[in-house]
Amino acid sequence: MASRSGVRVVCVTYHPGSELADFASSLTGATSAPVELVLVDNGTDHDVAEQVTKTHGARLLTPDRNLGYGAAANLGAAGADQPWLVVANPDIVWHEGSLDALLEAGNRTGAGAVGPRLLNPDGTTYPSARALPSLRNGVGHALLSRVWPGNPWTRAYRRDDDATAERPAGWLSGACLLLRREAFEQVGGFDERYFMFFEDTDLGERLGHAGWTNLHVPTAVVTHVGGASWRARPAPMIRAHHASALRYLKGRYHRWYQGPVRVALQVGLAARRTVELRRASRGA
Repeated sequence: MASRSGVRVVCVTYHPGSELADFASSLTGATSAPVELVLVDNGTDHDVAEQVTKTHGARLLTPDRNLGYGAAANLGAAGADQPWLVVANPDIVWHEGSLDALLEAGNRTGAGAVGPRLLNPDGTTYPSARALPSLRNGVGHALLSRVWPGNPWTRAYRRDDDATAERPAGWLSGACLLLRREAFEQVGGFDERYFMFFEDTDLGERLGHAGWTNLHVPTAVVTHVGGASWRARPAPMIRAHHASALRYLKGRYHRWYQGPVRVALQVGLAARRTVELRRASRGA
């Protein structure tokens, strides 16, 4: 049964389209708990967000600049008094009872973060509950995932085989994430140095270090329409992804004697970014 004490749902948007209305409409069937919907619009044209706010009784926050994903989520979460927070992309469609299933699992287990099964638009499962990226698995995944998708390093990192099992994970996708407010506040929320990408990986790691579990709950299902930003602006997204990857990995290997590792990571990521940018420019 869902928590009756309610949940604040924070949706971070940037020039949204019709998907934002679909998000808000589907949310009404996702839970029987009281919901406070907060939209944080990082864009400059707020017409769509304002209409959804009016239609669905949401609260709209409009920063004077694009804060990035984590900082906008922190802004939307600030001042919440509900025991649970949701942080989600606007291109999520909630399945019936999905948020209730997340709340039930969180209350039953005491987890700090709870993530649903994320479906792609074609109904396949996106690997949203992953291991923390070790040096070996991270390098193997980065180098081989395109040419050898089933390689052992990608399997160990993505954990595709565990998609239907309720289990702990190293981190959960920030595309749709239920957070215990106590845990979120204890670790200081998202690290705002990440403009976008890897803020969820970093949060999952810090929650784990603080003694909280990141729990994957496949009985809670949402569809992530996704991909629109990547298709429209692939080059900036590729650069942002690699910049955040480097920040995260440098943080993991920060000790003085790991200097050669940091240099190797920087060179490797720069080379991979170049390859990805060339591929994007060819429309590959």
